[in-house]
Parts: sequence; structure tokens; C-alpha cells
Amino acid sequence: MSKRFINGNDFTAMAALGADYLQRNVERVNALNVFPVPDGDTGTNMNLTLQSGMRELHAKPSAHLGKAAEALSKGLLMGARGNSGVILSQIFRGFSKSLQSLEQADPVQFAAAMQSGVDTAYKAVVKPIEGTILTVAREAAKHAVQYARRAADLNDLMQEVYAKAHETLQRTPDMLPVLKQVGVVDSGGQGLLLIYEGFMHWLAGSAVSASAGAEAAAPAAVLKGSAPAAAVIRKQAPASAQSRLSTEAIEFLYDMEFFINRTLGGSSASFFNESAFRNELAKDGDSIIVISDEDTVKVHVHSRKPGDVLNLALQYGELMDIRILNMREQHRDLLAAEQSGEHESIEGPYELPHEEFSPAELLAGSVQAVPPGQVHEWAPFGLIAVAMGEGLRTIFLGNGADIVLSGGQTMNPSAEDFVNAIEALPAEHVFILPNNGNIVLAAEQAASLCERKVTVIPTKTIPQGLAALLAFQEEQPAERNEEFMINAAKQVISGQVTHAVRDTSIDGIDVKEGDYIAICEKKIVASEKQLLAACQTLIRSMMEGGGDLLTVLTGEDAGEADTKELAQWLGDVYPELEIEVINGGQPLYPYLFAIE
Repeated sequence: MSKRFINGNDFTAMAALGADYLQRNVERVNALNVFPVPDGDTGTNMNLTLQSGMRELHAKPSAHLGKAAEALSKGLLMGARGNSGVILSQIFRGFSKSLQSLEQADPVQFAAAMQSGVDTAYKAVVKPIEGTILTVAREAAKHAVQYARRAADLNDLMQEVYAKAHETLQRTPDMLPVLKQVGVVDSGGQGLLLIYEGFMHWLAGSAVSASAGAEAAAPAAVLKGSAPAAAVIRKQAPASAQSRLSTEAIEFLYDMEFFINRTLGGSSASFFNESAFRNELAKDGDSIIVISDEDTVKVHVHSRKPGDVLNLALQYGELMDIRILNMREQHRDLLAAEQSGEHESIEGPYELPHEEFSPAELLAGSVQAVPPGQVHEWAPFGLIAVAMGEGLRTIFLGNGADIVLSGGQTMNPSAEDFVNAIEALPAEHVFILPNNGNIVLAAEQAASLCERKVTVIPTKTIPQGLAALLAFQEEQPAERNEEFMINAAKQVISGQVTHAVRDTSIDGIDVKEGDYIAICEKKIVASEKQLLAACQTLIRSMMEGGGDLLTVLTGEDAGEADTKELAQWLGDVYPELEIEVINGGQPLYPYLFAIE
């Protein structure tokens, strides 16, 4: 079809088809991950990120192109998972900023928006690497800008964009040696190409199957798919602190959360001063969070006078989704439950579907991060960690973590998962331990979205995360703790053993599907038929620089006999080495090792 201009409805249809193409090719994209490990999840992360954007776009449809692009961007921003998902969200964030005032766009404006998206994405990545999704996006946008003035229409332009992106993707192995070594193109670039392919086919009026034999996904599934977050929250202890606090001591008893729609009503809607508004709330309130966007203000506050708060907010627009909870009432109920013996003390996993628990409910006591009697007395620091497996969750909680998000291999928490966890934690300064290199960017994006002070410690393995957690000192200031934790993580040499999911040759080692592969930091050091042999080669490699303590975290696939045999071998070969064996319970990785 000939489209000289596209509006919000057109863009929504383009995005839906792009999401459909990506969704039906998730495993194809996952298979391009360089390491032959079972947590190759670039396709999964990009798909979940884009589904989050489509849910927001579906909830806020608009024929105005700028508003439609903004809705997609907001959904992507909050739903971003993994490095690839964060980069994708930043591409469309810059894209939407460029189009925000436009009801429709011609080829020149669309190309300029693509370039703006690339510029924004590059700013979000500290050390951009050539031969990745960034390269594919950059070269496609550059060509779009050059070609746009002579493009017949948007269809013509998108054909050129797709062709250039495809050409660049095929050259990624020449830019990134590890891709050439393994014989694949970049997985993130492939994911982006699939999205562009959907754009192109919608504009051409030829929405063909994204892959032969692929099972088509219903548009509703693309628009309304869900990805609930999982977290582990520390619940209150027996004979907890609430019994030592009187109900009347809860000074700011009304826990309030609401949104201000600045586009509707309000005498001062165009003069909203976030700092001044926050200062007004602070005169008779605490636990204040104010997040302002172009059209919406999100407010959380504990106050003695909810009417005054609402009247103050009404100056700036209509109020929506108002929630007011009486924390004294909740405190009395919890005390009564404890006295009757109905109150349980548990630590364990609790599912937190986005639709069921709001940040206000988390803070107020529906799901507790700290004893409810202390909810208004925020701690100086809070700690959020990411881990998968019951053993690891218990270990992190037992060593001081307040919230453990379920994630790591195969499932990376989204930026929204981190934001919800941060808002659920009554602490003035929050530290995040991502414990996976593919989660760091999402954690940092979440930190940038919060008013709270948040520090991301860039831990890339579980052993690094544990070392950083143990280095934390409650009595020290935040800057010193950041230094302690980063230095502690750097002192750890990490290793892991897992199954290979495909044949490949990497780092000079031939890997066969089903073999045990041993990875020291990011380097594959062995591929063996036997688990013990892989562990032995890995430990020898890790011990080349010496070490005093070896921590062994056993996974759910580690047999008791294998662990005993490994311990015997360690005692014979390294008699001076202190060894600690802990049940981590992690999936996919029979053993994780840490040497200090």
C-alpha cells in the first residue's frame, strides 16, 4: 500500500505485526546466542520487552502518532529485560521523543526519529560494541536519513531500512570475532530485523508468515500477553517488632497512592513544579515518591491529612486510581492475628503478578518487606538481589538481602520488576545486586526511573553477588558500602558447569551438544562427557592464580555421589584449600564455584 504519511493507528498496526514476527521467532533468535549454554535468552528478553510495550499501546490507543509512539515507549521502558531488551527500549524511547508533537509523519520525519532512537540507545550503553544490535540499528537509521528525501513513501523507505539492516546483520561476524568463530550473526540484531520486517510487510500490505511452519500468534496475544514477576519477600519474624510499637506511634497513618492526569482539569497544570510539590507534601507527610512525566504524575505519600494532599494535587489535574490505606488499622489487625496464633512467620517465594499487588499494597502490608509496625520508619539501606533456586534465595535472605527477585539464567527481571521491588522496600537508599551480566542494564534503567536513591552494584555472577552482600556494613555510609561491595566482587573468581545445548567450536574448544561445559568467568575452558572431569578442569583453571577458599554451590541436578567424589578429589589435590559446600538449588547449572 502507498503511505506517504503514517498516523498513530498505522504505527500501532506496524508495531503489532513487528511484535508478532518477533514472538514467532523467539527460539530462532535464542539459538544465535554465542555461548552454547541453556540460558540463551536474547529472543525471550526482546519478546517480553516488546509485549510489555504492546500492552501499553493497546491500553492507550491513539490516532496521534506521537502519543502512540510514547505509549509503546513507556511500556518498553518498564518491561525491559536483559541487555537486549533495555537497548530495544532505548531505541524506541528516542524514536518516540522525536515524534512526540506529530500527529503523523512522512519519510523524512520517520527517518529522523529512527536516528534519534539510535542516539538515545548509544548514550545508554557505557561501552558500545560493534557487531551488535546497536550497529544494525545505527546503519539502518543512517541509511534511512540519507534515503528519506527521495523515498516515494513510507513503504519505500522501510524496504530500504530493512535491506540495510539485513545487510549489516550479515556483516556482524566480520565486526565481532566471536560471532565469526561460532558462525552466527548477532542475536539482538536478528531480533531487531524481525521487528523491522513486520513494519515493512505491514506497509507493503503483505503480512506474510514470519517463518515457514511457525505457529501464528493471535494479535490479542501479542497485545495483551502477560509476564508476571516473581519475587522473594522477607516476611515478619515471630514476636516481631510490631509488638514493641504502639499503634498510635504510627504518626503519618494514611498510606496514599494516586496519579494526577495533568491534561484534564487543574488551574496550574502547565506550571507543575515537582520539587515544590514534593516540599509541600513533606510539610505533613513522609515516604514521599513523586514521579513526573509529560502528562502524568505518580504520587505516593504517608500523611495525617489525606484531604489536604488531595486538594493540593487537584490544582494540577484530575486524580486517578486513588488508594488510601489506614496503617493503624492494619497494624491493629496484624497484632490481633499474632496474638490469636493465626500469624505465620515464613520466608519463601511469593508470586507478585503486576495486576494483583500495587506498590502501595506492598508498602502497607499486603505483602511485607519488613515488619509492618516499622513500615513508616524507613531504614537507611535496603538490599535487593537476583537469584534463582530455593537454596540461593535462602542464602541471600539469610545474609541480609531484603528482597530476592526470581531470575538469572533463562529469566531476567524487567525494569518494572525492579521498580516495584524498590518501591516495596521502605529504605532511603537501595542497593541492587543483579548477579548476572544480562540483568545489569535493566537494574540501572530501573534506578533511573525511581526518585529513591538507588545504587546498582554490577555483580555478574552469583558468587560475586554473595561476596558483595557479605561486604555490606550497615553502619557505613552509602559511598563506602558501594566501594566495599564492588571491591569484594572483584576479588572473586567465578566458575560454572552446565550442559551444552548445541555443537560449536569456541575459544579453541570443540563443544558437542549434551557435553558438560566448564566456564571460568566468561571463557569456556573445557567440554567433557563426564561431569566430574569438567569440574576438575574448571577448578584447575580457576586456581591458577591461587586462592584460600573454594565455595561450591550445588544445583538441583548435582547428585550426592558426584558431590562426594568431587570433595574427595579436592581434598587430595588441594589439601590446603578451605572448601565450603552449600546447597544452592539453582537450575541448569549443577555446580557454581567461587574462589577467594
